[in-house]
Amino acid sequence: MDITGYALVTGGGSGIGKACCLAFAKAGARGLLVADINVDAAKKTADEAKAAAATCTTLDFRAEAVHIDIADESSVQTAVEKMVELFGRVDYCVHSAGVSGGSHGSIAGNNFSDFKRTLDINVNGTYLITNFVSVAMKAQEPKQTDASSVERGFTRGTIVILGSVSSMIANPGMVQYTAAKHAIMGISKTAAIDNVTFGIRVNCICPSWIDTPMVQRSFELVPGLEQTLLDGAPMGRLGRPEEVADAALFLCSPKSSFITGCGLIIDGGMTLGTKT
Repeated sequence: MDITGYALVTGGGSGIGKACCLAFAKAGARGLLVADINVDAAKKTADEAKAAAATCTTLDFRAEAVHIDIADESSVQTAVEKMVELFGRVDYCVHSAGVSGGSHGSIAGNNFSDFKRTLDINVNGTYLITNFVSVAMKAQEPKQTDASSVERGFTRGTIVILGSVSSMIANPGMVQYTAAKHAIMGISKTAAIDNVTFGIRVNCICPSWIDTPMVQRSFELVPGLEQTLLDGAPMGRLGRPEEVADAALFLCSPKSSFITGCGLIIDGGMTLGTKT
């Protein structure tokens, strides 16, 4: 993958964010800042990333943890400034922090406070991290995208944002989550076109049901949901966090140098329709 720079991962304390942190460590990244609202979980991920890097002979690898509340402007700014202070630049940013959306129910009877909270965290948080990271990346020196291919141009960094298949389709009873994830896709596409001349690529990953703590909590809240999903899923299983992390690293690497503004669906065929 030629991952040799410095990575910032939000939501790195668990789930997909944690899987991305470990993937960066194993792929050869030189440094990692794990950002999470649960700083203890972030520190644990940083320690696991160090251990993972050590097994892959990345001897000069550094990993640190920082608290972040993605809905708070000063918290996001502080985390990005910490990244630049520690490593001098941001080569890769994976934004995985977010919430599932609270209660589920028809729009006719949905909870407006849940709607507002979901957008405040997911949408405002995506805007803030994309904004501050874009500023940091624009200020840093460009690098040749691929050391063996000058034709691939230059890069100042890549941003990967976690959307959802709900960025593409709607599901009943999930108005706040669907609205938030559609907005996240819009932010990603706009950031991609705004940043393209600066050598900054921005893409959105759109997973379906991935086996994470957040999804397991949804299964606890809605009895029978897991089996219903598995019965209709073409591949017959949930996705793995590591499978999403693989896609994130691809979009950060020179292998995807001509890809920006895309929404990459990772759903085991779910959006194709249910299996017969």
